Amino acid sequence: MRQVLLYPGEDGYWIVECPSLPGCISQGKTKEEALANIKEAIEVYVELLEEDGLPVPEDKGQIKVVVL
Repeated sequence: MRQVLLYPGEDGYWIVECPSLPGCISQGKTKEEALANIKEAIEVYVELLEEDGLPVPEDKGQIKVVVL
C-alpha cells in the first residue's frame, strides 16, 4: 500500500505521484485513469528495484491537509 498525491495539472490532466518512490509520477485524463496509471507505475518501479537488488523504500510519510 502506498500513499499518493493527486492534483489537477495545468493541461487539464490529473497528476499523481508517489512521494515514497522518488520520480514515480503519472497522469490521466480522469482521476480514475490517473490512479490506475500510478498503480501500474508503482508496481513496475518496485519490480525494477527488486530485479536490481536494491531496497524498496517504505511508505513512512503522513499526509496532512493544511487549511489557509
